[in-house]
Formats: sequence, C-alpha cells, structure tokens
Amino acid sequence: MALEFDPIEEAAENWRSAGWGAVDAMTAATSITRAHQILTGRIDAALAPVSLNFSRFEVLALLSFTKEGRLPLGKVGDRLQVHPASVTNTVNRLEADGYVRREPHPTDRRTTFAVLTAAGRRRAERGAAALADIDFGVAGMGGRSRAATNKAIHELRSAAGDFV
Repeated sequence: MALEFDPIEEAAENWRSAGWGAVDAMTAATSITRAHQILTGRIDAALAPVSLNFSRFEVLALLSFTKEGRLPLGKVGDRLQVHPASVTNTVNRLEADGYVRREPHPTDRRTTFAVLTAAGRRRAERGAAALADIDFGVAGMGGRSRAATNKAIHELRSAAGDFV
C-alpha cells in the first residue's frame, strides 16, 4: 500500500522540529533499513517458486562457485558472514531437501564439509535465473544509482570492518 507521502522525509522533519541531532544519519539508516525490507520481500517472492529463500540460495550459490562444490561449514559462515548456528540450520534444511550433503573432513575430525549435490546445483541455477529476472530486486534503480548505492554501502561496510 503506497502512502501519499514519504514517511522517512516526514520523520526527518519531525527530528528537525524536535531539535534532535543526526537527521541525515537517521534518514540514511532508515532508508537502508526500508530498502532491505523491500529487497528481502522481492527476493523471497522470486525464490519461493523454486522452494528457496535467500539464505538457502546463498549457500547453494557459494558452493556452486567452488572448484569441487564443497566447503567446510565454518568457511560457509565466514564467507556469508553469518553465525555458525545459522549455517547449521540452513545446511540442515538443504540437506533434508537433497541439495547438499555433509561429509567429514578426511584428516580433521573437527571439520565437516557441506557438499553441493547435482540437485542443489540445478536449484542454484534456477534461483539465479529467478533473481536475474527481477534484477535481483533492484528493479526501478538505474545503473548509475546502483553503482552509487554500491559505493556508498561499500564505504559503510569497510568502515565497520566488514573486510580488509
């Protein structure tokens, strides 16, 4: 349901009127949060027909980009920047659907691999096609806006220590 006004702009005016600080920071943070909600909704809707959500798709995509279709569970968490419990839950669901299997490391009993199955590779490809069909949820943004957004978010992530 579209509003007849921008609630974030209204919030900014209310912050200014109240004399609260960091108005630009508040509007940026709120805009990013709202954009995340929009993207999540679009992405999950596009992936639903292929029985995936974004976290499950990310694991399948990550595994499909490796040489052997396998990674230690810890590396999956590191690369996707998610908590080990989230990796375990996601891999459990993918394993139940036959898209990945677990294999023990041959020499390190503490390490378990997530291994992409043929069905998982096909599902990743279907998910990628579904996301390409909706421009990964950013339909409505032109190329320059996409590049500017990526650059701005890159600065935020870098400053937060997301990567070196």
